[in-house]
Amino acid sequence: MADQFTVRAYAKGVDQTPRKVSIVATLVRNRTVADALVILEHVPRRAAEPVKKAIESAKANAINNHGLDGKTLVISTLSVTTGTRLRRFKPASRGRALPFEKKSSNILVEVSGTEKPKKKPAAKPASEKTVTKEEK
Repeated sequence: MADQFTVRAYAKGVDQTPRKVSIVATLVRNRTVADALVILEHVPRRAAEPVKKAIESAKANAINNHGLDGKTLVISTLSVTTGTRLRRFKPASRGRALPFEKKSSNILVEVSGTEKPKKKPAAKPASEKTVTKEEK
């Protein structure tokens, strides 16, 4: 039986509140990567795009950097945490300024899957001879 490997990808500083992003994240948690990407294409929320990008990044890391099979990838962890908050002020009546925070999110995606089977090198036919410069 093949071993399971886990690969991570982060999306930091997403300019959305963590509450809105986590609503979208719950839709695709613990699904296969292919199913999750199809679901996120049809979700009519702005937060679907950064979640989709984070999943695609984890998929690309798993396939290209770690040699995992793309068909076996499953989202094992999908967490949304609070990112940095920027304190800003909004003008109000009578010369006042009311404070507010621009919230951001961090998205962590962990994808697990099995390793691709290694291909055996092709056997070279023994009948072919290579001609060197000395034999000419």
